Amino acid sequence: MLDTATLQPARDAVFEGRDALLPAQARGLVLERAGKRLIDGIDLTLAAGPVTMVMGPNGAGKSLLLRLLHGLIAPTAGEVRWNGGSLGEDVRRRQAMVFQRPVLLRRSVAANIDFVLRLRGEASAGHRHEILAQVGLDGHAGQPARLLSGGEQQRLALARALALEPEVLFLDEPTASLDPASVHAIEQAVSAAHARGTKVVFVTHDVGQARRLADEVVFLHRGRVAERTPADRFFDAPASQAARDYLAGRIVL
Repeated sequence: MLDTATLQPARDAVFEGRDALLPAQARGLVLERAGKRLIDGIDLTLAAGPVTMVMGPNGAGKSLLLRLLHGLIAPTAGEVRWNGGSLGEDVRRRQAMVFQRPVLLRRSVAANIDFVLRLRGEASAGHRHEILAQVGLDGHAGQPARLLSGGEQQRLALARALALEPEVLFLDEPTASLDPASVHAIEQAVSAAHARGTKVVFVTHDVGQARRLADEVVFLHRGRVAERTPADRFFDAPASQAARDYLAGRIVL
């Protein structure tokens, strides 16, 4: 984990006055497409607190699992419950998701943040500046988002997600192929959000990144949870052969 001691975490007070979203429970999740089972009976509980890193080989179902949990796609069978309740629009509004490819408005950097802040009734130049500073973009407010570099666009996508002050933040390989400065900025912003009380569920192929950020690892293989374990135990002594092969850089079949 990154050192967040100076961030003065106040997890218990961040979402005061709201009914908790967590724990989230996926039960018997199945997703089939074109006759192929891509998610195969996943049971998973997400608790408040730890950074949950989702790892596994290509095609294991990592991105699909995040989309199912966030309600972007419906399962073929099974369900996702949030603190015993259904996954409705009111639940999704209290979550945010950042994709591998940034999805931005064709407007200025500032307008991308202001759009979210207006939805929350909190639009102000000062608040926008604070949010952009979290990802190192406070000097780019007037620039068109489309003219940012790839790494800067992804930082803006994260800033816009953080402007929602989500209780749960889903991240689907947000730093894949980015420059080191952007990777560092994104990791720092994610760690700061976690320190403020946001639950982080993060998909990555980067073992070094997972070592830096993860509290626990959910390892998927062939659409199933092959193992779930504290991060240090996963990296030091993975329980499944698939995870051992993955960490050793071998082909996982």
